[in-house]
Amino acid sequence: MADDDLEFSRELLQELLWAYGPCGQEDAVREVCRRELEPFADETWVDAAGNLIGLIRGEHGSPPARVMAHMDELSMLVKRVEQDGTLRLTPLGTMYPANFGLGPVAVLGAQDQFCGVLSLGSEHTTQESQRIWATKPDQGDKALDWPDVYVFTGRTPDELTGAGIGPGTRVCIHRSKRTLIDVGGFLGGYFMDDRAAVTALLQAARALGEPGQRPAGDVYMVFTTAEEVGGVGALHACRTLPGDLTLALEVGPTEAEYDTTIEGGPIVAYSDAQCVYDKDVADRLMEIAAKLGLSPQAAVLGAFESDASHAKASGLSPRAGLLCLPTLSTHGYEVISRDAIPAMTDVLVEFLR
Repeated sequence: MADDDLEFSRELLQELLWAYGPCGQEDAVREVCRRELEPFADETWVDAAGNLIGLIRGEHGSPPARVMAHMDELSMLVKRVEQDGTLRLTPLGTMYPANFGLGPVAVLGAQDQFCGVLSLGSEHTTQESQRIWATKPDQGDKALDWPDVYVFTGRTPDELTGAGIGPGTRVCIHRSKRTLIDVGGFLGGYFMDDRAAVTALLQAARALGEPGQRPAGDVYMVFTTAEEVGGVGALHACRTLPGDLTLALEVGPTEAEYDTTIEGGPIVAYSDAQCVYDKDVADRLMEIAAKLGLSPQAAVLGAFESDASHAKASGLSPRAGLLCLPTLSTHGYEVISRDAIPAMTDVLVEFLR
């Protein structure tokens, strides 16, 4: 991929990272995706589950395929508002407070959005402050969990009510913590899951939408909702869209137990915690990546789920595949290679052609 394409990829990824997209409230991310998708898709629409769908018609009558990347991010939900104006939270997705660390959060009220601070309390406390003391490494040594933390808002309960904040309000990591950083030949940031894969899917749409570059069969590019809480959007899309094959684009863990590394090429999954992926699909992805000189990595994943595996396990997709960007510290401060997005894009485009 040329330097200007790499720069476009980075700029688009950064814009997507700055957009808030908690489960069930992915509007800001969807609008960026819609803007980038519409010039290259034959049709675009938003379905009843909030998924953004772009259809790129195929040229050779091959069976249709659904390719999915999710718009939502790990986030938090207000559980209750305390009398002092602080907020108690529960997670939207699988993570602990330590995955993001204490610090600024965006509280997405219905009438107003503002910055709060995810807080634990002072380390300079004794056993009298039991909640804090229990988490101190030189005292209780208990892992930090959601009942231990709260959001300081600097507002009264009445002011919070006026801002449209209460149980069910989404809370996200603040935009000030979402700027990409350079780490040698790598990029670091929160929410590569799944904005990096979303970027690759949008770039694939650009490539396949060009004259003479059409896919073999109709491709439904689906930017899904609520993946982090069970693949909700994907299940609806698989129930309503044509096609037997669902291919998910995701981040992929780089750990010794899977024999995967962040320096390697795209990760192709043969199974995860939800399903066994179709071998012919995985083999084809491996073959394409190898022919492109990308050193693909086959993986049998545990403690991992995707839109495609949820769909197959639920009986809504007879066939499924999973293509991943090698990612360090998934569900934390994630790191990917600068070449990971273009590599995923190239494999996907060749697979669909």
